[in-house]
Amino acid sequence: ATPVAESLDNSIMAKFTRLEVATKMAETGMVPLFYHSDIEVAKKTLKACYHGGARLLEFTSRGDFAHLIFEELNKYVIAELPDMILGVGSITDAAAASLYMQLGANFIVTPVLREDIALVCNRRKVLWSAGCGSLSEIARAEELGGEIIKLFPGSTYGPGFVKAIKGPQPWTSIMPTGGVSTEEDNLKSWFDAGVVCVGMGSKLISKEILANHDFEALENRVKTTLSLINKVKK
Repeated sequence: ATPVAESLDNSIMAKFTRLEVATKMAETGMVPLFYHSDIEVAKKTLKACYHGGARLLEFTSRGDFAHLIFEELNKYVIAELPDMILGVGSITDAAAASLYMQLGANFIVTPVLREDIALVCNRRKVLWSAGCGSLSEIARAEELGGEIIKLFPGSTYGPGFVKAIKGPQPWTSIMPTGGVSTEEDNLKSWFDAGVVCVGMGSKLISKEILANHDFEALENRVKTTLSLINKVKK
């Protein structure tokens, strides 16, 4: 049997527990996210992020047959990048979450707060991160078992929002997505406000890098960004 087949023989489920995922998010401080319909480009993108030091990646489910790309990508991760925690984003209902968990997704990220997603993920003990935009939504997500809250869109709210909510709720773990860039000043403003990690899409994995297949540049950008995050973290 192939290494992938051997590793999939026991069960089809997340390799990492939700506590392991949450801990790694806090340790590294960054979750890169991207989508590409070409599986070879997707593999090389993921490999570049991995060699740059990233240990989590959110594959955004935004194209037709995206689950087929994710399935192949996760098999590649299991065989070649054993410490990479691969999850999926842009999930909008419980059925999609269940499908991706069946394909081995280690975490589920949503653009909105959906209680049906919370139920199916909690049942499988898979970390889910709900997209929230108010303190009431954040509180409800935590009541439903949400460990890390996605602030979305981060560009609309900014670091000031995070700092404000950490006053009455210092226990809340926030991951802004959107409005986060690779510049030190931007990263410092978010981590000074109290975020636990940041989600980074096109500011990190740019369209130019993907179009030019410049994976060496991506690896270096990931490495530099993680170094900056480590520097600005409190």
